[in-house]
Amino acid sequence: MNIVCIGAHPDDSEYYAGGTLVKWARNGHRVLVVSLTNGDIGHFTMAGGVLARRRAAEARKSAERAGVSECVLDFHDGELMPTLEVRKAVVKLIREFEADIVLTHRPWDYHPDHRYCAMAVQDAAFMVTVPFFCPDIPALKKNPVFLYMMDTFTKPAPLRPDIAVAVDDVMDVKWSLLDAMESQFYEWLPWLEGRLGEVPADPVQRRVWLEKTFSPYFKGFARGARKALEKYYGAAAAKGVVHAELFEICEYGRQPSSKEILDLFPFLPRLKPKRGE
Repeated sequence: MNIVCIGAHPDDSEYYAGGTLVKWARNGHRVLVVSLTNGDIGHFTMAGGVLARRRAAEARKSAERAGVSECVLDFHDGELMPTLEVRKAVVKLIREFEADIVLTHRPWDYHPDHRYCAMAVQDAAFMVTVPFFCPDIPALKKNPVFLYMMDTFTKPAPLRPDIAVAVDDVMDVKWSLLDAMESQFYEWLPWLEGRLGEVPADPVQRRVWLEKTFSPYFKGFARGARKALEKYYGAAAAKGVVHAELFEICEYGRQPSSKEILDLFPFLPRLKPKRGE
């Protein structure tokens, strides 16, 4: 399969879906991680081209650790809009990669780039099949399944997890993906939260700090999605899941059956149906 994960910034895909992307890659599927912006204002002491180049290098390092491909577009951070130009760029990426699955943000999010990234991908969800839209690249004959990545926002609508993936077995790799994004997880985000002074200088201790600081966020998704985890792992196994990644099926793409979901997520266990089902 071909999977395209489209985030607004270099680090979004890794943060919200990194474990699942690693699982797909380890199963032999092609994975492309896309950032629609170059992240050129996501820092407190640097910006512009120097930051964009730094974040592109971090994205490459992270992709190497994950075993996936990556692509950073050159739209400015903080200025992303769901324009025709952005829609065409998204359509071309999805077509060129011949995507079977496309992941992105939900359109309700604290960051305008996240919201407009989601809108651009939604706007592309049908257009990827229209032959005379961006006719220089052949249209897809089969619409991909479009999935929203997880978040904690509730208005106007909370995340409805149609699919839950236990990622405890790949969390060490996911942490290494975030560790590669030094400008974000050891500088920008701690500075925003007033915790920059807590970040250790030693690389080993920084990694320990990273896991301790961000683990509660990821654990919260597993605690809040027990029903979804039980659906795919069974009640007993679901109780033991500590870290999970959740996905909601977008109505604008292909609507997979329960069987097809298991084909799309081949690392999910095949549970025996309950009596009467």
